[in-house]
Amino acid sequence: MSSALPDLDSLKLLVDVGELGSLGRAARAAGIAQPSASKRIAQLERRLGVPLIERTPRGSALTAEGKMVAGWAAQVLAAAQELMRAVQAVRLSGAAHLRVASSMTVAEYLVPRWLGELQNREPGVQVGLDVVNSADVAARVLAEEVELGFVEGPAVPDGLSQRLVGTDRLVVVVAPEHPWARRRTVLRGPELAATPLVVREPGSGTRETLDVAFAGISPAIHRASPRLELGSNSAVKGAAQAGVAPAVLSGYAVEADVAIGRLVEVPLTGVDLVRRLRAVWRRGRPLTGPAATLLAIACHP
Repeated sequence: MSSALPDLDSLKLLVDVGELGSLGRAARAAGIAQPSASKRIAQLERRLGVPLIERTPRGSALTAEGKMVAGWAAQVLAAAQELMRAVQAVRLSGAAHLRVASSMTVAEYLVPRWLGELQNREPGVQVGLDVVNSADVAARVLAEEVELGFVEGPAVPDGLSQRLVGTDRLVVVVAPEHPWARRRTVLRGPELAATPLVVREPGSGTRETLDVAFAGISPAIHRASPRLELGSNSAVKGAAQAGVAPAVLSGYAVEADVAIGRLVEVPLTGVDLVRRLRAVWRRGRPLTGPAATLLAIACHP
């Protein structure tokens, strides 16, 4: 296996083969000819030293090794996207009139709409947005690095004021080939807790909600260690799609994937996975100006 790192375009092509179902569709999505895509995958196979795609008269599909690599590749691509977002935030920080931090799920699915409305109301405002997990959001607000934050966890630290801006429900999802996708009985909380899962990292609102929910299951049970702990919704989804293990994620994050059959939601009972989404700011520091306007928009979009 070559010591050189694979390029991101090749990893994206591999992930697309798994998601779109064929090398031809993945090539079209990448805007390249299929022979070029085939050559790129072959180079990736030589670099990694494992077979990634099985070619048949009916088309191409990921091998077992390819599914695992695609799951890991999704993590790398998600990390690269977060790198670019962070760089953009640094680039904007000098000119930003309003500094905001948000947990990943809220940032991806709700904050863009709120910021669009803020721009409509106050066109001259520049916003710097830090996308981090909920624990880091709270820490940045307390350190006065940002004026306003949005978090997903079941509670907020002392020293912060808070307002409810919405709710979310965590759901259990699996790959279509997973046995749970065809189960005829509803999944119960104790069985879920005893199963190794793909989950978000400690400190994220998603993980904190799941940990609190499992701690509330009665009678007390032995909880399995996570199969994987990953730092983004995209990485968790990629691992679940690759069949690594069931995953627990925000309903916002998996809605589109479930709708097109890329993931299957598993009905669950016996555990409360509903969580509150909150705006937070430093206690004793009333919000003014654009920060107050953004809070009003988030509370009454």
